[in-house]
Amino acid sequence: MESLSDTVRGVASVAMEFPAIDAATRRTQLHLKNSYSLGKRKGSPLLEAILTTTTKTSNKTLKHHQPFVYTLNCSDQVLARKCRINNAISSPDQSGDSSGGMCPDYFRWIEQDLRWWKKTGISREMLDGAEDFAHFRLLIVKGKVYVERFKKSFQTRDLFTIWGILQLMRLYPGKLPDLELLFNCNDGVVINKNDYQGPDATWPPPVFHYCGDKESLDIVFPDWTFWGWAETNIRPWEGILKDIKEGNKRTKWKDRVPYAYWKGNPKVSYSRADLMKCNASEWNSHLYIQEWEKEILQGYKNSKLEDQCTHRCCIFWFVRGQSKWRYKIFVEGAAWSVSDKYILACDSTTLMVDPYFYDFFLRSLMPLQHYWPINTNRKCTDLKFAVDWGNSHTRQAKAIGKEGSKFIHESLKMKYVYDYMFHLLSEYAKLLKFEPKVPPGVKEMCSEKLACSSDGLWKKFMVESMVISPSETLPCTRPPPFDDLSLQAFFQKKDRIKQQVENLESEYLEKLNKKQ
Repeated sequence: MESLSDTVRGVASVAMEFPAIDAATRRTQLHLKNSYSLGKRKGSPLLEAILTTTTKTSNKTLKHHQPFVYTLNCSDQVLARKCRINNAISSPDQSGDSSGGMCPDYFRWIEQDLRWWKKTGISREMLDGAEDFAHFRLLIVKGKVYVERFKKSFQTRDLFTIWGILQLMRLYPGKLPDLELLFNCNDGVVINKNDYQGPDATWPPPVFHYCGDKESLDIVFPDWTFWGWAETNIRPWEGILKDIKEGNKRTKWKDRVPYAYWKGNPKVSYSRADLMKCNASEWNSHLYIQEWEKEILQGYKNSKLEDQCTHRCCIFWFVRGQSKWRYKIFVEGAAWSVSDKYILACDSTTLMVDPYFYDFFLRSLMPLQHYWPINTNRKCTDLKFAVDWGNSHTRQAKAIGKEGSKFIHESLKMKYVYDYMFHLLSEYAKLLKFEPKVPPGVKEMCSEKLACSSDGLWKKFMVESMVISPSETLPCTRPPPFDDLSLQAFFQKKDRIKQQVENLESEYLEKLNKKQ
């Protein structure tokens, strides 16, 4: 995916002209014009968009071909018309070395999520009978996106999910087959496996969702926060990931606070409320409640995720203004939690309370390689042991933190998020037993219609996460899918490692009791 900085270096003399446009877009254009020089000085991530109507380019600056650059025009005249033609252009000529490389290992789960419909395929009736499970229907027909909304989602999850698919279409224009899908934007899973068993059971409907569990059949898709979560001031993933990487350099692991840290909303789940019982130095844990209503009033000054590895401390036993923590706790919320990727990215050793749910990448993480497992039924003692063990085995504990962070920074780049979406949707489309057709009254959706009708952080995050040019490489190549034996071996390995940790803790507690 071309970033704005790459495009600016290739097209050095882009002149941004401002015709009669709305004031909000004019301010955004001026901000973008200045952001390149500001980004070069400060090393900040650049907004991946060019809000312009006309560009003039000097051929003297181009050594190779000029990349196609998408534009975003929010003038009233454009809004009144249909989506522009460049939303359905073909991909550039991918001559030469156009390989997208090998996909990360978590791409192997795509076939697992679709296996329920492999024999029967997906019929028109399956989708028509499942609209109650979905917030919206999305179609791709001849390279264009169409959306039919059924009900309002929580906050603007649906808006940013649709936005993400529109950016995928910009990254790989003309590459996705025609398809039709249903999407649910709630926290909990929606398609329960038990509801579709027995002699009189119907076949389960395919519904896309952000998470799954062992009892559900939801098709797992990247969540909306990769393109921003405006309601909580969480910026798009690509920019935050760069900032977290810079933040990780500020304090070495050995110089960080030797305790476990968590901050969040404990009211959304029993597991989080139960975790708060461990909030004491005797359990080696420092836990804080995130008060979102207060944060909104204060302008989110204590909730910047790019600074989540570096916290302002006001507790009496630690007087320095900035510090980091060696250990970060991950615990689920109402279902899975979008916080997993931010916590793992910190270079701290992640102490992961056994998750019941999973998102599209979490399933491939391995205990003692990417994180330290915490049993949900004995959180406090497990946390204490994990921190004590880590502080006694600093080299190994640091390595676990580094490996988890490496996974996020290398395998969860936006390139791979988009490639996962591409492969999942492509494989899903192969299962359709009907030709997708646009229902009467359903209109085309495009980036302009979403971004230009938004304002504030919603518009800002869309502009920041907008794909500005088609990829010049193909999507990555998927690894072989799991077969029954390899899948069984994978789960057995996970269980075996967790048992090793439990054995270590039992020995530790036995020695501790003897000393007492």
